[in-house]
Amino acid sequence: MSLSTSLAQHSAVRFREQALYRPRHVLLLADPAMPASAPLARNLREGGFTGTLTEAADVSALTQVPDLAVLSLAPAAIEPAMAALSARGCHAVVVPGPAPGLTEISRRTGVRALGQGSFGICVPGLGLNASLSHLAPRKGRLALVGQSSALTRAVLDWAEAEAVGFSHVIGIGENDDLGFAHALDWLSRDPGTGAILLEIRRIKNRRMFISAARAAARMRPVVAIRAGGRLADPSGTSDAVMDAALRRAGVLRVEGLDDLLSAAETLARVKLAQHASTGGGIALVSNATGLGLLAADRVLAGGAKLAELPPEALAALDIGLRPGWHGANPLILGQGSATALGEAASMLAGLRQVDVVVALHAPVAGEDAGTMAAALSAAAKATRAAPILVCWAGQATAGAQRGGLAAAGLAVFPTPEGAVRGALHLLQDRQNRLAAAELPGREVLALQPDRAAVTALLARARAEGRLSLTEDEALAVLAAYGLPVVPGRVAADVAAAEAAASALGFPVVLKLRSPDIGRKTEIGGVALGLRNAQAVREAAEAMLERAARERPAARLAGFLVQRQAGWGTANRVQELRMRLGDDAMFGPFLGFGLGGTAADVLGDEGFDLPPLNQTLARGLIGRTRAGPLLAGYRDHPAVDLDAVAGALVRLSQVAVDFPEIATLGVNPLFADAAGVMAADASCLLRPAGEMALLAVPPYPEEWAAPWTAKSGEVLMVRPVRPEDAEAHAEMFRRLTPEDVRWRFFSQLRELPAVQVARLTQIDYDREMAFVAMRRRADGAEDMLGVSRLIREADGRSAEFAVVVDRAMKGQGLGRHLMQRLFDWAAATGIEEVVGLILSDNVPMLSFMRALGFTTRRCAEDEDVVEARRRVSAPG
Repeated sequence: MSLSTSLAQHSAVRFREQALYRPRHVLLLADPAMPASAPLARNLREGGFTGTLTEAADVSALTQVPDLAVLSLAPAAIEPAMAALSARGCHAVVVPGPAPGLTEISRRTGVRALGQGSFGICVPGLGLNASLSHLAPRKGRLALVGQSSALTRAVLDWAEAEAVGFSHVIGIGENDDLGFAHALDWLSRDPGTGAILLEIRRIKNRRMFISAARAAARMRPVVAIRAGGRLADPSGTSDAVMDAALRRAGVLRVEGLDDLLSAAETLARVKLAQHASTGGGIALVSNATGLGLLAADRVLAGGAKLAELPPEALAALDIGLRPGWHGANPLILGQGSATALGEAASMLAGLRQVDVVVALHAPVAGEDAGTMAAALSAAAKATRAAPILVCWAGQATAGAQRGGLAAAGLAVFPTPEGAVRGALHLLQDRQNRLAAAELPGREVLALQPDRAAVTALLARARAEGRLSLTEDEALAVLAAYGLPVVPGRVAADVAAAEAAASALGFPVVLKLRSPDIGRKTEIGGVALGLRNAQAVREAAEAMLERAARERPAARLAGFLVQRQAGWGTANRVQELRMRLGDDAMFGPFLGFGLGGTAADVLGDEGFDLPPLNQTLARGLIGRTRAGPLLAGYRDHPAVDLDAVAGALVRLSQVAVDFPEIATLGVNPLFADAAGVMAADASCLLRPAGEMALLAVPPYPEEWAAPWTAKSGEVLMVRPVRPEDAEAHAEMFRRLTPEDVRWRFFSQLRELPAVQVARLTQIDYDREMAFVAMRRRADGAEDMLGVSRLIREADGRSAEFAVVVDRAMKGQGLGRHLMQRLFDWAAATGIEEVVGLILSDNVPMLSFMRALGFTTRRCAEDEDVVEARRRVSAPG
């Protein structure tokens, strides 16, 4: 083993997140000739850091080991400095300047780095300002993680004017070593962070990013902006795939800096009430008709709805407000008393029909602006129901009032459009996070694909030196996954095509067969509605002649003859398109929308990431223009939506099973009330040895296996999946109050839906939950036990939990579920499992000791016992 390898391995073990995000000792190692050195030194000295700050010209001069070092050095000096720091025991650095090859430098030295080109790191709660900022961020609950120093400075400048504070500002620069996933992992566990802003250019590790973003978005709002997406891909597909990835994680994507600042203003200060998920609406109240109407227009244009105020609420408002107000929503108060706007906003916020209140104020001559602002501030702080956002329009006199309201903690905007945009952000964030945690039904699409047939087909193509499959081969891949395809036969020549057509029955479709011609319609390689053998012969000869003329180098492999689908009922069949594609940043993606020859022109395509279940597939369909058409219209009956969603799930499973497939498209996919049928398909393989990595971990089916209880009953023990939500909730209801207290450390009477989602929609890279399932006569499953293991941040230890239905106690199920956890832990590199047990849970403590755990009382809480056990390596 080389010295650098040994050093890197040792340092990697020593690195802890606290060194970067909660340092007690910070070192500035600066070359005065570097542009970043002076501002870094100034900010560190003036920030009021509560720990120890050291400035040195060389690591050898250090008398104490710092937690974090800021390296403002020439590129050639970066690696020697990091190696010297590693030898002294410092394993975290910030690199604000250029450092080519920083990823490899970090690997060789074992020192983790933010950079190159990092803006730095600020933790205002510690007085730490190790950044290139032109001002010191104030303390608050907003976190900002970004790559662009210029955009970060712009956000900080805005925040200071709006009195918005930060828990963290983290500049990852070029994202060479420590990136978004690492920062999100820390922020998701930080109690001082209320919302997170992301400025994204490049995602380095798609799976780690999605995993970390989803974990963070479960706990708090996460908002993302991407600059330059259209430059990277003018077609917009890459940007749309990023939208899909962020949506899947529960992150709110916004467009432009203005939207980002609006979201920050809103999410940093307010949050929706719990009842907002009932789908109420936005209530508007204004002292001016024009502002109210402008705001109403923006609500409707933004796809939201104005809250419907019940008559009794309007009657209460009439009693509480001075005469002269009018309207239902928006409410127009007119130029009344200084407290009326705040009183009305407070009353509206208490209605269950209202999700968000926007209070709008236009300056009035002679008004008591201070009293009015104080009333609004009191109303916004007093309500525990719907949040109140404020538009205080204008600038000359309004600017100071907005500043005062912002300093008091209100979300305040200069225009009606800005205030409504803030309300829309709140609603969209809630919708995204709820969708990411939506509980699917029990139904699981049972797939029994012929993987062996697909494997053989792909091997045959590679043996022939082809990466492109013929149409019939692509359709055969889909058929192997249970997707109905149009009946067809391959014909080697014109005579064989005539014979195939006669055998299939007229009318038929004739297609030129070639691995080198993608869009056959462009050279007349597709003929529809051929009613007899003569028509087939003439069409085939014409295709061969034109192909020889226009594509002389193309390899021709005869013809594909298909029975014409939907003949005579074409006006009742929907033509759809679905495809498996590949994105440079997020890898395999699924697209769905209207199909046919005009599909590219129509531009109707929604996106998601594999793997999909039926619920996710339906969601994808619903985000397209095709979605409403499938419900039926005029003389078009509704199509079988389950069959369409099933087709997407099947295509998704192809992506899971065969990462060597780069693209697989179906157009058209015919859909009607009877089901779906693929009529045309194309498929492209990746170069030999190249495999895709899905951004979302697939279901680990290989960990499912039957288990026999002492009674002889056979249960299926497998990883949990989202469709187990209902079964999980039912099992919880069967637990005794004592079991609930021992498992959850509280007397829960019902598991909230959000918690059920958290327990059943897991990231299989981060955690594992094994469930024991009994098959019922109706085909559904009952959950009789579950064990869970969640990785700690270091990746080498994990926390366990286990609970068994009382009907299965004494059958050996608990021991088996724990053994499954040990097996998974060993296979995934976890070295130790840890659990917390209430001290009065005598049966569990005895069980843990029998499994080889050591136990000790927790110093922080004597009512809790910590159990630990080392995990043996597999084999």
